[in-house]
Amino acid sequence: MDRLDSMSTLLAAVEAGSLSAASRRLGMPLATVSRKVSELETHLRTRLLVRTSRRLALTDAGRDYVAACQTILETIGEAERAASGEYSAPRGALYITAPVVFGRLHVLPIVSAFLAAYPDINIRLVLADRMVNLLEEHADLAVRIGALADSALVAIRVGSIRRVTCASPAYLAAHGHPLHPRDLTTHSCVTFETLMSPTSWSFTVGRDSIPVAVRSRLVVSTAEAAIDAAIAGTGITRVLSYQVADAVQAGKLAVVLMQYEPPRAPVSLITNGQGLLPQKVRAFLDFAAPILRARLERCEL
Repeated sequence: MDRLDSMSTLLAAVEAGSLSAASRRLGMPLATVSRKVSELETHLRTRLLVRTSRRLALTDAGRDYVAACQTILETIGEAERAASGEYSAPRGALYITAPVVFGRLHVLPIVSAFLAAYPDINIRLVLADRMVNLLEEHADLAVRIGALADSALVAIRVGSIRRVTCASPAYLAAHGHPLHPRDLTTHSCVTFETLMSPTSWSFTVGRDSIPVAVRSRLVVSTAEAAIDAAIAGTGITRVLSYQVADAVQAGKLAVVLMQYEPPRAPVSLITNGQGLLPQKVRAFLDFAAPILRARLERCEL
């Protein structure tokens, strides 16, 4: 029995939730996955998994053993990366994740420039409007917008963005400028359902955050669609400042209710902070951070 291989198979089964899912993830026959786990249990003379019709469950011994396996395999992985030079020279594969629109507008151009500067590094860039768990998904680095929860993550702040309310000059000329958040009740609004309520928006009045009812004449599924509709004069929308910087600077949109905006949201580059930082990650942080800071400064409205 190859004990390290069996440990890796066990971890894959636990992470995937079933032996069949681990089989698909590893590209290994289901019978082989089952045999490797059984060999481990025989070797240890204890049961590690409780197999149900839907999902695997760890026994008490299994939980302790899996935790130990994770530590062992991570230590071996770091030793192999150190021996291969990953910690002494920037090379290898990088897995980076970022929000969809921000990633397309700001991260992708930096990634392209970085690849040209570092020919020995390859990058997988995943753009997703969800919180990717760096440890569980084995990502090296993430771009996060918003406050970070206390954790083992290491963050480098590169700027901040605002949540702005805006409309086309033509719409405002026809319907008037809202001077207070409560004025929105008489205006047509464009909302996008993934990041905001179609019935109310929150504003800062004094020291308080207050909800304000809005009348959604149009609900869309992306920020880009909301911005396009606002430019077309459909109504007032609310988006992140970097998403409309070009449209505002071009005079296609005007920002309103600036004094009632919520607090700025920080933008950070984060890594998992565990162990020695590989040179490929350090190289990207050193390359990307100053460029992102400059790009965010240029996006100021």
